[in-house]
Amino acid sequence: MNGVLQSDPFSWRIDQSSDGRTPSAGVPQGLSRARLDHREKSMKLLRVGPPGAERPALLDQDGTLRDLSALVDDIDGSLLADASALDRVRAAAGAGVLPALDATGLRVGPPVARIGKVVCIGLNYHGHAAETGQATPAEPVVFLKAADTVVGPDDTVLVPRGSVKTDWEVELAIVIGRTARYLETDEEALAHVAGYAVAHDVSEREFQIERGGTWDKGKNCETFNPLGPWLVTADEVPDPQALGLRLWVNGELKQDGHTSDQIFPVAEVVRYVSRFMTLYPGDVINTGTPAGVAMGQPEPKPYLRPGDVVELEVDGLGRQRQELKSA
Repeated sequence: MNGVLQSDPFSWRIDQSSDGRTPSAGVPQGLSRARLDHREKSMKLLRVGPPGAERPALLDQDGTLRDLSALVDDIDGSLLADASALDRVRAAAGAGVLPALDATGLRVGPPVARIGKVVCIGLNYHGHAAETGQATPAEPVVFLKAADTVVGPDDTVLVPRGSVKTDWEVELAIVIGRTARYLETDEEALAHVAGYAVAHDVSEREFQIERGGTWDKGKNCETFNPLGPWLVTADEVPDPQALGLRLWVNGELKQDGHTSDQIFPVAEVVRYVSRFMTLYPGDVINTGTPAGVAMGQPEPKPYLRPGDVVELEVDGLGRQRQELKSA
C-alpha cells in the first residue's frame, strides 16, 4: 500500500488502488505522498510561509503540521549543528505538545534557510551517463549552484529568456550537519550528514554545453533549484542507496531511477567533496540524476516550455510540483 494525500496536503490516507507510479488526479501542491513506513517514523522538518518570512515547522506522524517557532528560530545550519536542540524538537514532537498550524493555503518554502552553498555532482548515475553518451567518470564531477537558485518545492520555475533547452533532473539532496574537512572514511562522511531532501536540478542545456566555459551558465538561472518539501533527518534514512526517484512532465513519467545506480554513493560523495572545499552545516549537495532527462531523448527532444507542469519525488522525502512560466 502507498500513502496518498487527500485534498489537505498535510493529511494522509491509505489508498490501496494506487500503484505509487503515476500522480493521482488532483494531487495538491505542497506535501504529497511518501512511503508509509517512512511516514510512521520520520521527523520531517520544513519551513512554511511567504518567501523570506518562513517559519519553522514539523510534519508529525499523523500528517499534522506543527509549529516549531517557540523552540527554534529557524531551520538552518546552526540548528542542524546543535544536537541538543534537535533532541528537544524530537522530544516535543514525541510528547505531542507542539501547537498545530492551519495548513490551509500555506506555501512550503525550502526546508533549510541561509544555505551557504549548493554543491552538485554531475553524471553520477550509470544510466544517465549512458543516455548522454558520456564515459563513466573516474572521479566525481563537481560544480556549484548559487544558493539563491534555491526556491520552495512548489514555487514557479522560470524558463530563462532565450531558452530552448530547459531540462529536468530529479535528485537526492544531502544536507550537511557538521563542518566537514578532509574526511577519511565513509563512516565519518555519513556522520556529517544532517538529513536528506528532494532537489530539482533544473538545467538549461544550451547555456550549459554550447555557450562556452563551464556548466555554470546553464545551472544558475533563477529558480533553478527547488528544494524540499521536507528535511528528513539522517537517522530516519538508514540506507540512502535504497531510494527510488521519479519525475513526471505533464503527467507522463520521465524518470524512474534508484540511488543504487549511483556511480559514487552518498558517503563517497561527501568524503570526496570535503577534500576540495570545507562543507558547513546547512550546505547542500545535489547527488546527480538518473536516466530519463530530455537531453537523453530522441529528436525532437521534449525540453520544457512555459505552461508545463513537473512533479517529482524521492521515496520517503516527499514530492514537488512546479508550473513553468516565462522569465
